[in-house]
Amino acid sequence: MNEIGVRLILWKLPIFSMAVQKKRSNAVIESFCRSIFAARLGSALFPDGNPVVVHYAMFLPALMGQANSEQQTYWINRAWAGDVIGTYAQTELGHGTFLRGLETTATYDPETKEFVLNSPTLASYKWWPGGLGHTANHAIVVAQLYTQGECRGIHPFVVQLRDVETHEPLKDIIIGEIGTKLGMNSANNGFLGFRNFRIPRENMLMKNSKVLEDGTYVKSTNDKLTYGTMVFVRVMLLHDLLHYLSKAVTIAVRYSVVRRQGQINPEQPEVQILDYVTQQNKIFPHIATCFAIKVTASWVLDMYHAVQSQVHQANYEKLPELHSLSCCLKAVVSADTAAGIEQLRLSCGGHGYMTASNLPTLYGLATAVCTYEGENTVLLLQTARYLVKSWKQAMDGEPLPESVEYLNEAAKGGKHRRWSNDLECLIDAYSAVAAGSVRLAAEHLYRRIRDGVPIEEAWNQTGIELAQCAEAHARAFIVKTFAKAIKQLNSKSKEFRQVMFQLCELYIVYWALRNVGNFLRFSSMQKEHVQPLHSRLEYLLTTIRRNAVGIVDGFDFDDHILCSALGAYDGNVYERLFQEAMKSPLNHETVNMFFKKYLKAFVKSNL
Repeated sequence: MNEIGVRLILWKLPIFSMAVQKKRSNAVIESFCRSIFAARLGSALFPDGNPVVVHYAMFLPALMGQANSEQQTYWINRAWAGDVIGTYAQTELGHGTFLRGLETTATYDPETKEFVLNSPTLASYKWWPGGLGHTANHAIVVAQLYTQGECRGIHPFVVQLRDVETHEPLKDIIIGEIGTKLGMNSANNGFLGFRNFRIPRENMLMKNSKVLEDGTYVKSTNDKLTYGTMVFVRVMLLHDLLHYLSKAVTIAVRYSVVRRQGQINPEQPEVQILDYVTQQNKIFPHIATCFAIKVTASWVLDMYHAVQSQVHQANYEKLPELHSLSCCLKAVVSADTAAGIEQLRLSCGGHGYMTASNLPTLYGLATAVCTYEGENTVLLLQTARYLVKSWKQAMDGEPLPESVEYLNEAAKGGKHRRWSNDLECLIDAYSAVAAGSVRLAAEHLYRRIRDGVPIEEAWNQTGIELAQCAEAHARAFIVKTFAKAIKQLNSKSKEFRQVMFQLCELYIVYWALRNVGNFLRFSSMQKEHVQPLHSRLEYLLTTIRRNAVGIVDGFDFDDHILCSALGAYDGNVYERLFQEAMKSPLNHETVNMFFKKYLKAFVKSNL
């Protein structure tokens, strides 16, 4: 491993040291535990999904965010000890991202001081929670609260599902596993229904909203506090996606220096396929994306903890900004990761199609994130609502939060800086594209409303542009955050800083070319600027080539964690592929029973 690889190992997310030194909240410790179960160790033990990850990823964080102090003392101690294995049951067969449409009911009975849970329709059955099928014995169930004859909206409840000794489902609980999926098939995702199932009043998580013994409902001081767990999970998903993509690029780079195919110079031997610029273009932008995700995820995690501290002081000012960022970043990063892993799989040719490459499994894990914890298009539209509101504030001359400050200049009609094809110009251009997209979407939305279109229908009709402006906003945020982090690497060696700068520039140039139409529309870029930008891309690919192996070695994946015949550290690709092939049950006998039973008769039939 060269110096670049060693330094990249050292430049890791500091979540472990923060947790050990107890400089952060319990949520950081939980996120560290989650990183163990979901990422490095977990991916070695459970390559296709972990049945207890939701216990650490959502059950415990939900208790910390939604339970009062007495409930936390009781439930967290039991959950941490393993007496309680929990999951988070929110999504239903008929409703997912639209939380207000959830149908599961929890009706308070003041005579017995209990909640009665029911699944009134098949569509109201909980569907998808990881570990629910066979592992969990408890769940946090999100249901419509009814008390004193009124529906009070969705609220979380701790519900015991199985006997803690026998693990048998409790009476009036309907529970099972939903079946095979594209990926995560060892996570035993489950379904859950209730038939007049009773739980104590104390099992409603009451840090925010409360139901008193007589049924009186005490509303939360801020409705958005209910969604704290979802925001936390979306922030932490960025770290999971970084893990998946880092593994995929490691596999693709290592395979591409072993695999030799074709000749660039007819008089020379076959070349490593990583020497082809087309191969570099398939792989290197995704290496850069790993670092872009890493920096962004760390920034947003810090923001999450800062906002949590403010919320404890009853300061909710930055909650909307955090929510909007968590939505659009989850959507954009998951889409980029899923598409990136698929391209990396294709860069490995036919061998990448084999399960032994681990690329199909990684794709299954990454593409699942595009729809769970909020379907991506819906999340982009949620961010768009925040952006449209921010645009109106900018037009009214009001101050804006940091992530949307760039709208101020656009609202004043400021001119774009002259195009210079340097990094600062490109970073400004990303903000210009985001601002132009937001402005256009807002103008078209308001025009429809002025023309008499009902507000929600106007939002629907403008949906494509609204989703696009949210994506542009996320891309601009990632670019600015990445560039700022690279500029602050003064304590690192000159060589390390140079490689990181090249990766940052590659990310910025690559996505500018991918979205060149919007840059021509909304920034000062002209058509004559496109070719120099493409030439810069080619130069960066060639420059990064010499350090590509060292960079992915810096991700420090043990072979047992990488789980790939193509990406093993020793480079023995063909030997490992053959060993994996010999593990097939079809190779346990030279002639399978199907020959005598079916094929021989077919061959002899003289058709």
